[in-house]
Amino acid sequence: MALDGIFLNSIMYELKTTILNGKVDKVNQPEKDEITLNIRQGKTQNKLLISASSNYPRLHITKFNKPNPLKAPMFCMVMRKYLTNSKIVDIRQINNDRIAIIDFESTDELGFNSIYSLIIEIMGRHSNITLVRQRDNIIMDSIKHITSDINTYRNIFPGIEYIYPPKSTKLNPFNFTAEEVRKYIDENSINFDETIFSKLFTGISKPLSKELIYNLSLNKINLELESLNDIILYCKKFLDKLNSNNFQFNSYSKENKALVDFYCLELKSMNEYIKTSYSSASMLMENFYFSKDKFDRLKAKRADLQKIINNNINRCTKKTKILKNMLIKCEEKEKFKFWGELLTSNIYALKKGMTEIEVLNYYSEKSENVKIPLDINKTPSHNVQAYYKKYNKLKKSEESAHEQLKQNDSELLYLNSVLTNLQNVDNYVEIEDIKKELIETNYIKFKKSSKKNKSKSSKPLHFISSDGIHIYVGKNNIQNDYLTLKFANKHDIWLHTKEIPGSHVIIKSTNTIPDTTLVEAANLAAYYSKAQHSSKVPVDYTEVKHIKKPNGAKPGMVIYSTNQSVYITPKEPTLKTIES
Repeated sequence: MALDGIFLNSIMYELKTTILNGKVDKVNQPEKDEITLNIRQGKTQNKLLISASSNYPRLHITKFNKPNPLKAPMFCMVMRKYLTNSKIVDIRQINNDRIAIIDFESTDELGFNSIYSLIIEIMGRHSNITLVRQRDNIIMDSIKHITSDINTYRNIFPGIEYIYPPKSTKLNPFNFTAEEVRKYIDENSINFDETIFSKLFTGISKPLSKELIYNLSLNKINLELESLNDIILYCKKFLDKLNSNNFQFNSYSKENKALVDFYCLELKSMNEYIKTSYSSASMLMENFYFSKDKFDRLKAKRADLQKIINNNINRCTKKTKILKNMLIKCEEKEKFKFWGELLTSNIYALKKGMTEIEVLNYYSEKSENVKIPLDINKTPSHNVQAYYKKYNKLKKSEESAHEQLKQNDSELLYLNSVLTNLQNVDNYVEIEDIKKELIETNYIKFKKSSKKNKSKSSKPLHFISSDGIHIYVGKNNIQNDYLTLKFANKHDIWLHTKEIPGSHVIIKSTNTIPDTTLVEAANLAAYYSKAQHSSKVPVDYTEVKHIKKPNGAKPGMVIYSTNQSVYITPKEPTLKTIES
């Protein structure tokens, strides 16, 4: 369900009870369309997240921390200038629409108190966050600049007067009369369908309109003009309950835990789904949006790297096709050698100007002749040499093609392993690690910078098996090399999917490895591989002492022997994890 005006009303109520009169300690901008405000109220610290994301615009209290860019964006700098140490003096919503305003009182350069309004428009792809000076309604800055090329109705950028979005002509759901409803229906020719309430009232989304209709049917009230009085009476009762801040925060999910919907009251029309209740709007939104928003942002961050990897995979695939065609062509080499030997034996019969010659095949037990084409412009000896040259050329091409094919297959295996690692990333640091790996392997050109920024590297996953044994999983090829070649002891157990790109898994050695731990480690190897969604995935395991890295091999590429295999259908890990 979209974050409509009714749900925003419940968020406003929560913010008034948690951050009103609080002071701003810090302002950060972890994403290009998202800011966080650290707000202190006495000894209590709260973090307010405000997002103008096109997919998931929202504002709520959050407990999650995101890494901030090394250089703060301009909007963040402006926010810090005007809002740091300011006091929140008012929190309000415009006409139950999806526009929230937070007023901050701060002291300017001359020592005078000024009010700055942070206007949050939650409107899908048109969402925005704008800081406005209240005394003259001038825009200090906005997280998205809107020019006349984008919007002819209003512009949003620093230095100009702020104009609100067009006011809705719909009725206020918390303040209306039956006469107003009848008049609005007549003037706008509104049909009595499942979206009628979203067409009548500001801040009511289509899903909530459907819920109202479902409740009307339960109360045996027909959705028709003749029942309009009953409909209006029921709606007033329903909406007055929300206006009195009598909220119930619930999310609804399928049996596979896939989240379907949420709202600030119990949705009777969603009874077929599993209901989870929350104590606040922020806790509900944090749970509902975090994984979705994180997945989309990670997908966007890794898009460029994925394009580079896929381009190189396509290049290698085309090269494989060319090399295999070359090997098919090289199969003719023996024929040219055979013809050269027959011509050498019959060179006395060759004359310049002949187009072909028929000679006895003395290699065959049967008495048969062979026709051999000749170049009329070449001497007999040159015709013989020409066939030997073709043979030698194809022989060298065949040897080169086999060698290149071997290298190409190795490169394809490596690129697929990087692609698998990229698809399994869980945070921005892991994406940066893969980017560094691609720079080191020359798939990305390294741009020298005068500034040396030391960024943190991610660490391998660390699990504890049900038997209490430590298991480590590499999330990229740099980590794979580290685990297998540096971290592991020679008697530790190494696991990897058989001939399938994936993570290296290490079981720290004990006297004996229980079967349960072996199966759990094999499940990790299969889950963090390209075969994550397959069944009966073969996983090889052996002691680390049997693992070798060939000279010149790319990161994560090893060979092994004396291995055994176990077959696993991957499942999402449930083992206890340890933060590195």
